This record gives sequence, C-alpha cells and structure tokens, in this order.
Amino acid sequence: MSRSFNFCAGPAALPEPVLAKARDELLDWHGKGLSVMEMSHRSKEFVSVSDAAERDLRELLSITDDYAVLFLQGGATAQFAAIPLNLLRGAANADYVNTGQWSIKAIAEARKYCAVNVVASSEGERFLTVPPQSGWATSAGAAYLHYTPNETIGGLEFGWIPDTGTVPLVADMSSTILSRPVDVSRFGVIYAGAQKNIGPAGLVIVIVRKDLLGSPDPRTPAVLDWTLQSANGSMYNTPPTFSIYLAGLVFQWLKEQGGLVAIGELNRRKAEALYGYIDASGFYANPVEKASRSWMNVPFTLADAALEKDFLAGAREAGLLNLEGHRSVGGMRASIYNALGMDAVDALVSFMRDFAARKG
Repeated sequence: MSRSFNFCAGPAALPEPVLAKARDELLDWHGKGLSVMEMSHRSKEFVSVSDAAERDLRELLSITDDYAVLFLQGGATAQFAAIPLNLLRGAANADYVNTGQWSIKAIAEARKYCAVNVVASSEGERFLTVPPQSGWATSAGAAYLHYTPNETIGGLEFGWIPDTGTVPLVADMSSTILSRPVDVSRFGVIYAGAQKNIGPAGLVIVIVRKDLLGSPDPRTPAVLDWTLQSANGSMYNTPPTFSIYLAGLVFQWLKEQGGLVAIGELNRRKAEALYGYIDASGFYANPVEKASRSWMNVPFTLADAALEKDFLAGAREAGLLNLEGHRSVGGMRASIYNALGMDAVDALVSFMRDFAARKG
C-alpha cells in the first residue's frame, strides 16, 4: 500500500511503524484477546501501558521527579482554563505574551478568571516576529507568565526560552514538543495537545512542577484539577486509553530514532531545506522574520495567489496532502512534524520546483 505525505497541521501524520504496530495489536494486545481500547483503565495491563508511556516521556525529555506528568483530556484548549484555575493561588493577575492565534485564545480564556497583562504583542507586526524580551512589560505579583513557543497557524517560533526569574513560566508546546531537546527545568508548566508530535487527538500532556500543585481555585472542575489528577495517576476519571497507548508507541519510536538530539537534527535539516528553497525560488515566499521561523509549520505564498487552487490540486495528485494554509491567513502551509522524514520535504520541494517552472 502506498501512503501519501501528510503535511496537516493537526491531527497530523503518525510514524508508519507506530501505525503498523497498533494495527497488529488492534484485535489482540499481547495475547490477551482484546484491544487496548477494550480493557479496563484500572487493569494491571493498561496501568503497565500508561506507566511505560510516562517513563519513556520522562526519559526523552529528562523530566526529573520534582515534576508531575499528567495524561489528560480536552486538548490544550481545556488547559487554557486549567492554568489560571490551578496557578493563580490567590493572585489576581497573570502575564501573557501574544504572538498569534493560540496566544489570543489562551488570553481570552484566562480573562474569565483573572486580570491578564499582555507583556508584549507582535500583533502590530502581523505576528511575523517574536517580540524581544527586553521590551516586555511584566506586572508586579503575576502568578505566572504564559507564552506559546510555536504558533502553528502563523509559523512563528521562539528561538529562545524567556527568563522569568522566580515567576513560573508556562508554555503551550502543542506544536513543538518532542521536536528537539528542551530544558524542562526552565518551566513551571509545559502542556501540549497530542495531535502533532505525540499521538492522536484526544490527549493532552501536562508537565507541572510539583511545588505548584496543592492550591487550586475552589471553582476548579475535578477533571481540570492538576492536584487531584496527579494524586490519582491521571485516572480520576476514565482516561483516553487508546490515545495514551498510541502516544507510548510514538515515544518508543522516538527512542529508536536516537532520541530528541537525533530527531532535532533531522528537523533542523528539514526546515533548512524547505526554507532554503522558498527563499531562493523567486516564486514562493515566507513572510516570517528569519530568526522567528518555525521548524514545524512553514507557511508560504505563491507569486500569484490565483494559482493556489492549481497548486493544491497538483499537490494532491502527487500525494502531497493538506497543504492549505489556515483559513485565517490563507496561502499554503507545510507542517513537517517528526513523523515526516526528509523524503517528504524532498518530494514537496521537487513538486514546488516543477510547479514554479511550469507556472512561473
């Protein structure tokens, strides 16, 4: 069977060996006569799956014991509310950086629970650059500072980790987690929806420093209460069992690739190859400041927007899928997450070069 190259921003491509293993175990997991989807989440069999997934994630990201790792539901969007509910701890305000559509959504949700101070925004620059920290206007007594290291829609990425001193740093890493090594110790909280580099939609991972647990807002729904979920091993209610199982297979696959150092080097080369061709083409363009370009999500435009439909139709015929840009920005977008190798980028560049030669 021939598989296409899937450049979707999410739900995104999964590694083919992971899909094959899940297929082989779908009807009969480890000789138990049932699938992971069908077994009790409290059975020793599934607990072993969940425990292994957590161990492998901790190993990949070098997560120390002073952090809790939670496997929850509701995607990153549910955590937009969970963050202030769990972290305000009596404070009245929190700091946020606005670099795109996902920052905007997080800010809007947080404003339901506290005063939000937007320390910096690149909206005036059409979200094409990351605002330097030297110009940030933080607030006194902020409970935490939140930012989005990679904006999936606009293809804008921080190339650095903000220094917030003693103020807990909170990061929505949905579209950049596991793409390269990261120093978890710099963060109070990292959270990430699964449907890009972790596994299928339906799961969100929260990595939270344990000293930040213990004082949720009394209004916090139980399923969003990190303290309660941590005390119950992420199983206060029935967890997304199949998503956790598949995430665990992805973690194993990442280890087999050489871990995050190796995958990070591959991702660097993929991004450099695609941006390099775009910049040199004269037919395609990426508007983002070069220092702020995303490794994972590469938006681009054609010299003539009227050619977009032809480009997408030709791409689909060539087995290059889901290259449409987000409806809010238009153009094209290639999301080149971990599961897409250099062969996918080479195929895309080859098609782009041929299309430009024919239509330019």
